[in-house]
Amino acid sequence: MSSEIPPVTGDSGPELAALVAGGAVDVRDFPKPGIVFKDLMPFFGDGPRFRRVVDGIVTHYGAGSFDVVAGVEARGFVVAAAIAYATGVGVVPVRKAGKLPRPGFSASYALEYGEATLEVSEDAFVAGQRVLVVDDVLATGGTAAATMDLVERAGGVLTGFTVLMELAFLNGRDRLSPRKVHALLTV
Repeated sequence: MSSEIPPVTGDSGPELAALVAGGAVDVRDFPKPGIVFKDLMPFFGDGPRFRRVVDGIVTHYGAGSFDVVAGVEARGFVVAAAIAYATGVGVVPVRKAGKLPRPGFSASYALEYGEATLEVSEDAFVAGQRVLVVDDVLATGGTAAATMDLVERAGGVLTGFTVLMELAFLNGRDRLSPRKVHALLTV
């Protein structure tokens, strides 16, 4: 039996996959027993690692391929803001229910361990605006599908969807087909 660690994989190659993997910590039984939570806070706290991954996402899409970045609450906000800053575009938060001060659209969905609702302001996007959606983890695809629906209902045109980590065993990518998923790390 080999004790060799298998190479990490992702849609942008092994270097970026390794950067994300090296900054993630597994937390068992969170938020409830039986769940292994992928904590990316150490990744976000490592400036050079975080910068390299953000640069890799921008390179993947090209700085002129989107007009605004939508980030999913809460860790998606961090990635979205960094990409928006790096490319000189705006950022739109996709919020959990009850957090918006103005009228918005909402979408409810099932999580791998419960249910949730996301919201976006009705005027979040200019009609036809090209939107790059980013989040931290793709699991079952419920959050991603709800977010994509909200972007389109609010007038945006989805140009890409990126996550730092995809939990492939939960088949979220299949749920989002035929839309393309860009995952920096696939586990």
